[in-house]
Amino acid sequence: MDVDAGLLPVAAGLVRTDHAEPSIFQPEGLLREARRQRGLREDKVPAICLLDPDGDVVRSLRLSGRGRRSDTWAGYHTDLWETDGEEITIGVVGNAVGAPFAVLVAEQLFASGCDLLVSITSAGQLDPAMTLPATVLVDRACRGEGTSAAYLPPARYVAADADLIAAVARELQRSGVAAIQGGTWTTDAPFRETRSALMAATTAGLTAVEMEVAGLYAFARARGKPVVCFALVTNQMAQGEGDFEKGPDNGTARALTLVAATVRAWRTLRDTPGIDSDDEEAR
Repeated sequence: MDVDAGLLPVAAGLVRTDHAEPSIFQPEGLLREARRQRGLREDKVPAICLLDPDGDVVRSLRLSGRGRRSDTWAGYHTDLWETDGEEITIGVVGNAVGAPFAVLVAEQLFASGCDLLVSITSAGQLDPAMTLPATVLVDRACRGEGTSAAYLPPARYVAADADLIAAVARELQRSGVAAIQGGTWTTDAPFRETRSALMAATTAGLTAVEMEVAGLYAFARARGKPVVCFALVTNQMAQGEGDFEKGPDNGTARALTLVAATVRAWRTLRDTPGIDSDDEEAR
């Protein structure tokens, strides 16, 4: 047996070449064993789910009494909270920070009945023209983390589903929700955001730096799942006081508004004959 199967040694490290090969470890197996060990019944999560890396939405839902903790969610590392949105129930998982953690949870959510996943993460400002806080509908991410390499061959960027992003952008505009469409830099080393790296990302036309999007969009591409990522740009990397402010209720109302708009756009796209949101052009 070739111990290096699926790995190609290169000067900078190891590059995966086994993207078409199925994984031995599957989320369904992990969830099965978690349910067995914890005595949980098998149940589906809400069809619409939100990743809340900062945990602010979850904290707000708990404090206001608008959230219900799921007693059937089998994720080992997280809790899932449910809240009622605009004629929908939304499942919210908080504190899944970074691409490895976010994708781990995304895999489990889709294996548990999720149909659409939205991620809303805090981000650092790259575009100097922004007034903070600002919302970015992310259409592509620069792959500065490692998770995306396990799902897709090497490339500088991973793009979102173009049709889905366009539909969300139209719905945001129709609903009067201010947002910028653009690209971000995904890093897994936030305290190595050097001046050189930030200047390079800015020169490339990227709007913000965050920690999850490239991994999530690579997962979405590889698995054929609908994922929409927003970056809530709240800071200038703590270069001065007053950073990381999201506005009223730590951005919870805005986050739920973004989820509702995304759901409307996704449903319109899904129900429109002749439109395939995973077509080759979108790839």
